[in-house]
Amino acid sequence: MNRVNFTVALIATIFCATVSAYAGTSMELQPAPSPAQDENKNSTEIFNYETTYTGSSDYQKYNGRFGDSDSIYNDISYAHRFLITGNWYLRLGAEYERFDFGGDNGSNRLLVPGHTLAGIVGSNNGLPDHLQTVHALVAYEYIFKDHAGAGIELDPGVYFEDHVDGGAFDIPWKVWVTFPLKKDKIFAVIGAGGSLNSSPIAAPGGGLIWLFTDHLRLEGVFPKPALVYNPNDDWEFRLAGNLFYESYRTDNVYTPARKLREHDPIVQYSEDRAGVQATYSHFKPLDITLDVGCTIRRELDFFRVPASVKTDPAPYVRLAVEAKF
Repeated sequence: MNRVNFTVALIATIFCATVSAYAGTSMELQPAPSPAQDENKNSTEIFNYETTYTGSSDYQKYNGRFGDSDSIYNDISYAHRFLITGNWYLRLGAEYERFDFGGDNGSNRLLVPGHTLAGIVGSNNGLPDHLQTVHALVAYEYIFKDHAGAGIELDPGVYFEDHVDGGAFDIPWKVWVTFPLKKDKIFAVIGAGGSLNSSPIAAPGGGLIWLFTDHLRLEGVFPKPALVYNPNDDWEFRLAGNLFYESYRTDNVYTPARKLREHDPIVQYSEDRAGVQATYSHFKPLDITLDVGCTIRRELDFFRVPASVKTDPAPYVRLAVEAKF
């Protein structure tokens, strides 16, 4: 069985199990609700924009030949939910994401005759200077109190550096289901995700949601765990983490490290972050979020070579705006 067929079979198997489990528990199968003015209303229009700046930090190993780097991330998306039946919705939309990397990237330059280095702006360390994707958002979800309690999502599109070809096409996916362990108190989330160009191509996710009080809850669900406090309808505060993984088809990579001299390789870029987050929701339908913290690790993993480079920890600041109506 090839990787495409294996992935399709895995998605179908997990989703069938998810729907079967969900159908058997009917309306008891609910995600933990966030405070809202109208908890029974499900939004149909969803708009998101966010930008994140991560400060400069050194690349590890290789005797400083990669120097240091900072990064800017921008993401914009729009989706519409179509009611199918009951609380089941089809969500369709589009998303654009982009990472830009910059900084002082070392004094040892690698000059390869006949090649244009894919170096970060202002130097030639050979690593990608940006990564980007344009993809569709396709999801079938059970929505309860404006939260997705179960579903399957596909994000087909191109994930690339500068040039788009057949090798840049990928289909990241995820499936999940939420069910109660203790009525109106503790919930379990089981899920999985992956893509054709990731390593591994499938990985588990999930965790627990625990409602301590009406104002305090634990969302211990990976890849975005958080401790959440809602003092009122206008404010939400989080101690939050984020484990981000996404794969891209890059252009030529020629670096000072001999293992990193590849033509159009796949790179899996990942970030692990932890920080403090505040969201202001007074101006409906807008939620405005600001968070600061530490990007513990950034990694460019050319896993098919194999070779990878990582950075030391660095501070980050993030601004996000979401509109749901």
